Amino acid sequence: MSITPNSPALADLHPGAPCWVELPVTDLAAAKDFYTGLFGWEYVDDEGYAVAVLDGVPVAGLPVDRALPEQYTAWTLFLHTRHARATAEKVYALGGSVLRNPSVAADHTQTTIVSDPTGGVIGFRHVPADWRFGTTGHGAFAWAELNTRDGAAADAFFKELCHFDVMQIGDGHTVDYTVWSVEGESVLGRQRMGRRSFAPTVPAHWMIYLTASPEIGADSVASRVLELGGQVTVEPYDTPYGRVTEVRDHTGATFSVMDSSRAITLSDDETGANVDDPYDD
Repeated sequence: MSITPNSPALADLHPGAPCWVELPVTDLAAAKDFYTGLFGWEYVDDEGYAVAVLDGVPVAGLPVDRALPEQYTAWTLFLHTRHARATAEKVYALGGSVLRNPSVAADHTQTTIVSDPTGGVIGFRHVPADWRFGTTGHGAFAWAELNTRDGAAADAFFKELCHFDVMQIGDGHTVDYTVWSVEGESVLGRQRMGRRSFAPTVPAHWMIYLTASPEIGADSVASRVLELGGQVTVEPYDTPYGRVTEVRDHTGATFSVMDSSRAITLSDDETGANVDDPYDD
């Protein structure tokens, strides 16, 4: 199997744009079985690191049992940076923490793992000019959002770090959700964790959304997760961005799946009020 050479490149993307997602695993064979059964992924293996591929384009990484920070134990998002070391230094200067010092990998990427001041763990990666990251197709990356109890602090941190524009969705109280964008293009979201939706012990964290194709849908993905030995933690529900379900894989790693073709339209008066969202406080 080969990786398609003419898939979209990321070298010209703005710093802060998603450029990779990764899930550390201890049993690579079992992980492959689960995600192939769920999304039809194929794999290219390289010394303990499997690259998941859709239609010849890389969509995710499965590293085997690396020595990782304790917080880095589930699906992790990486954002594009032109210089990982400079990003790590700026994270520290802005009140965040550097969990893994910048290092150069065999694929010529330079990566650092950091924590923002509210506790959310995320990676930054400098990638070569021929880097590929597929974002279309069943099982490809669709969206990511930071769940945190201090939305204002998170907004300010990432606005300074990545030069995001921040747009408030909802009234900022009943519904406190912001969309971070670059030059008018939405790239990430931030949700305030409410007391009724998240237990006090749940730390700030990033939620990764993978695509459910319209032909299959989020409901069918949820059913398939159960068949493969995973769990459905939030039953499928409708949002202005699509039909979403939250699930756990066979090891308990949490992620969400979204069918964007099932987006619902709300009026200005309805925004944040009538969406069937289990996280809405």
